[in-house]
Amino acid sequence: MTERGKKLCDKSGVSRRQALKIGARGIGLGLLGGVSPLPPLFGATSEALAATPGKILVVFEWFGGYDGLSTFVPYGNDALYRHRPTIGVREKDVIKVDDHFGFQRSMVGMHRLWEEGNLAVVHGAGYDQPSFSHFSSASYWHTGAPNSGEQYGWYGRTADALDPNGTPNYLVNIAGAQTLAVRARDHVPVVFDDPNAFRRDMFHREQPHIDQLGTGQAARSDAHQFLLDVNQSAREASALVRQAWENYRGTRGADLRLLDLDKVVALIENDFPARLYYVRLRNSLFDTHVNQESPHDRQVQYCSDAVWGFFEEMKRLGKQDEVAILVHSECGRRVPENTGLGTDHGTANVSFVMGGGVTGGQYSTPPSLTELGHGDNLQHTTDFRRVYATLIEEYLGYSKSETVLGSKFQTLGMFT
Repeated sequence: MTERGKKLCDKSGVSRRQALKIGARGIGLGLLGGVSPLPPLFGATSEALAATPGKILVVFEWFGGYDGLSTFVPYGNDALYRHRPTIGVREKDVIKVDDHFGFQRSMVGMHRLWEEGNLAVVHGAGYDQPSFSHFSSASYWHTGAPNSGEQYGWYGRTADALDPNGTPNYLVNIAGAQTLAVRARDHVPVVFDDPNAFRRDMFHREQPHIDQLGTGQAARSDAHQFLLDVNQSAREASALVRQAWENYRGTRGADLRLLDLDKVVALIENDFPARLYYVRLRNSLFDTHVNQESPHDRQVQYCSDAVWGFFEEMKRLGKQDEVAILVHSECGRRVPENTGLGTDHGTANVSFVMGGGVTGGQYSTPPSLTELGHGDNLQHTTDFRRVYATLIEEYLGYSKSETVLGSKFQTLGMFT
């Protein structure tokens, strides 16, 4: 903790952990959910990270439930076309990777990463007793603890495990509101949507919540003073984010801008000290219940181009071997097409892991298209927490992923 951070705790009587509890219980996401109460000074934090150098991980959640069978297409399996006589992606519309699978033809960017050996496909990612609700299933993926009621996110717990001291600005969430995945005990994620407007008017908006803190005048005064200091730190954090954004001179703006990865590049380029980033699609355009073919094709193209553009920027910065991306969705799609020529909420799905240290290829067993589960859904072949465990242990270098995930999950061996 910096000297100024110590002073904050000394004069308010509120510890960092207590402050996080205050934020969770009384203030909401607007104040403590978006900034760190310790001074976000690049110098001190960068030195802390330099003493324990680490990789950068970006989680890119394609919210809405993309259709894995129309993304990484099992074109060599005739059962696909029996289930989907109209919307099944045909062999001529596939960029083949072998005699069985290939990318949907618009996914040129991610196929390039495959050709470079830097993209891993994980088949059949899912969990037992799946939910068909976007929001319930998303909460299971976000917490890494299906059907448990866990209140902290798997990504937030990962930050706590990697950095129990709660280093400021370690965890960034590009979003209009904090995603459950980044909620942590010892870290307060930096949450922003528009870098130019980041937290400028925050304190004014949260004043009613601050007025409710404490049970007596003394307690209220202590809390007020602490939160005034928090607000100052928030202003400093917002200034640093805006400065990074103003300094960004990326060359792939069109590919990245629609999906917020340009903001991640800007922070990395300007040496923002975060090690963990979380980006979630702003819409649910992947939720293609009707007339799926064209909208889904366009959306996977945008996402594929964005990922490719992101890694081109990492190459420009000389950081292509220091950054990895996980792509996943909260659910897959049901195997048969419906009468509206779309697909309904499903279960297992493909996930993608990309980066310079990835051993590219296909991992785990593809789900059967003939032996379907309840409701004509794919039966998952990979607990999705194996993907998390792989990233935590093999990539981030934290060997005790069970302390994050609650149990030991076998890793996939995709990092050299």
